Amino acid sequence: MDLVREILDSCARTPAATAIIGARGDKLTYGDFAERALRIRDRLTAAGLTRGDGVLYAVEPSPDAIAVALGVVAAGGVLVLADPGLAPGVLQARLKLARPRWVVAESRLYALTSFGPLRALVRRRGILLPDLRDPLPGWKLSHAYTGRWLPGVPSAAVRLRGLTGPANPVLEQADLDDPAAIIFTSGTTAHPRAVVHTRGSLAAGLEIFRGRLPMGPSDVVHTDGLMLGLPALIAGATWSMPGHPDLIAERDVTHLYAVPVELSNLIDRVGQFPATVRHILLGSAPAPPAVLRKAIAAAPHAEVLSIYAMTEALPIALATAQQKLNHLDGDLLGLPLPGVGVRLADDGELLVSGPHLALGYLGEPAHLEVATGDLARIDEDGQLVLLGRKKDMILRAGFNIYPSLYEPAVAAQPGVAEAAIVGLADPDTGDEEVVLAVVPAEGFREDRLRAALPDLLDAGALPDRIAVVTAFARTGRSSKLDRAALREAVRHH
Repeated sequence: MDLVREILDSCARTPAATAIIGARGDKLTYGDFAERALRIRDRLTAAGLTRGDGVLYAVEPSPDAIAVALGVVAAGGVLVLADPGLAPGVLQARLKLARPRWVVAESRLYALTSFGPLRALVRRRGILLPDLRDPLPGWKLSHAYTGRWLPGVPSAAVRLRGLTGPANPVLEQADLDDPAAIIFTSGTTAHPRAVVHTRGSLAAGLEIFRGRLPMGPSDVVHTDGLMLGLPALIAGATWSMPGHPDLIAERDVTHLYAVPVELSNLIDRVGQFPATVRHILLGSAPAPPAVLRKAIAAAPHAEVLSIYAMTEALPIALATAQQKLNHLDGDLLGLPLPGVGVRLADDGELLVSGPHLALGYLGEPAHLEVATGDLARIDEDGQLVLLGRKKDMILRAGFNIYPSLYEPAVAAQPGVAEAAIVGLADPDTGDEEVVLAVVPAEGFREDRLRAALPDLLDAGALPDRIAVVTAFARTGRSSKLDRAALREAVRHH
């Protein structure tokens, strides 16, 4: 399967239907979306973009932004998803690895990063943005821009706004192993790391999603993520981009995706979800029991699902909220999805394979499976159970403690909103003090929780003390628990 062809075939089936609705209500029909993407492909190809060229993509989410991305990939380009809002040194390190040939950006971003008065203004406000006209000094780049022309846009930049005339309907045969996206995930400034996905691996991942989560032309999928938005387009559904919370009811949303902390905040604002919402999906971070319970209460008519995935392999497994709440012996991830291969390394680390697996890491050999960094077990029903992150392991008196093995059970106790276990290392011995950090909910009693712990934790994992905090520190766009910050917060608590 080819990602571009799958989407364009869907466009041809229902050209008059609404494909995407932006956060501000801007819309594209399937016919207009396909026409826009193909015109962009033709314009970039005519301007010299060739197969395999990396394209630094700096366009904010919108219906038009998705058409631009599809046009780049249809032209043979490779989307380089390196956030231009990063510190200039970090961005340069990433671009040195990716070596893009093009920049495609909004004219507004060119103005903010390259036009003297505006650049000086944002710098005075403490915002350091790289010059998008020359983000990697000494490396020649071609440019294209969306939106109306503004000062700061390079004089030779290709204009992608207002393209007219018929687009070439012929779609060249693509090699499914052609890279389509480079996604930076981790690594230091000196040694960045990026995942390379192909047109085939992305299409396979989308197909795995659609197999478990059926969608059709009457559905409205509310998400800002490609991995649920693109399956919606392939299915002929409407992709709704988030904005004001009232949009969920106004647009008759049927499928809703959110990071757990975002969903929790959304429920606090809307109270109950409308009856149109049939599926709620949580991903990008572990879903605490408190959030799962809130989702069930806010949408008792909906299926609430937690997605286990990683950038290198999207997706891996799904579990319902109730399944996770009923499973207290570690964090239940669910059955591996059809086509996804799993096995455990000698140390218990989960290894994943399948047709949706990324080609590999940029600059490194291709791989046939990927190490997740997660310690897991496979139960008698074939379900994956997360035991913890390898790097999160706590060592005390020779006993290995994996926090994620116990945290779901503690967080499920009355009066507990969230729970996390961290270790504070003794600088002399290296042994660790074990601290249970708790965010309290209504009715919290520390003495009652302490009395319950021996039934929830192995004796060797019982905490030395409990630290009650108002909130957990979060990091990144997915708002994952920042264990390093939590350790510092509880060190002198």
